[in-house]
Amino acid sequence: MQAGIIGLGLIGGSLGLALKESAMFKRIVGLDNNEIHLQQALSLGLIDEGVELEKIKQCDVIFLATPVEAILEILPQLIGVSPHTTIIDLGSTKYLISQNIPPSIRKNFICAHPMSGTENFGPKAAFKDLLPHHIIVLTDLEQSGEFQISMAKEIFITLKMNIIKMDSKSHDNHAAFISHLPHIISYALANTVLSQQNPKDILTLAGGGFKSMVRIAKSSPKMWSDISKQNREEILKSLEYFQKEINFAKELINNQKWEELENWMTEANSLYKIF
Repeated sequence: MQAGIIGLGLIGGSLGLALKESAMFKRIVGLDNNEIHLQQALSLGLIDEGVELEKIKQCDVIFLATPVEAILEILPQLIGVSPHTTIIDLGSTKYLISQNIPPSIRKNFICAHPMSGTENFGPKAAFKDLLPHHIIVLTDLEQSGEFQISMAKEIFITLKMNIIKMDSKSHDNHAAFISHLPHIISYALANTVLSQQNPKDILTLAGGGFKSMVRIAKSSPKMWSDISKQNREEILKSLEYFQKEINFAKELINNQKWEELENWMTEANSLYKIF
């Protein structure tokens, strides 16, 4: 079999390395609209060859690993693939993508989201252990073909990923809280410090706590602005819940209610009983 990967950044590049190690595919080809990224992917061995879209469409399995807005643009260009082709998108939002898949290739399509990543991006950030042993969410499978479902499961099981199934609406709601909201908060914290008169002086005191919280603010602004656009409603809901908690903490501190503040923090500690 031959696999094609569109988008050769962190996710696409890491997928290429993992697929090569799995030996599931005889050949892995790739496409990226950034020529520098394509050349880096080739030199790093993430893919075997760079090809045009028409050759990608001839692959047995096609992975879409571009930013989510680019996935929407690519969808109509995939019309005409073989009925036996499996197309797997790896976007961070699922509902809008699922709703915009052309009917003629809906059976070909598997909507997936690997719950793994780092704050780095681009082909040079790719590494083969990014995906194994992480969760992969498959959504709206009732609209996918049985052959494509079996193929996707075989691939992700071979890559030692943990498969979870749900509808795309639920996925976008859950992802807003555990992925999208934390990124917005991290960007906000970074900008809060940068807005101060002497941010360099403040950052000389930065320790592990601050660095952990702003680490993901290094993530691709293009990717995360796209995600915010696609999952706008769910992100706004999560921000409202977060703002409510911030306002509550502010009120307790303002009114010097230290015991209640401690109880509020203790309640937060209970999150780790769920993990």
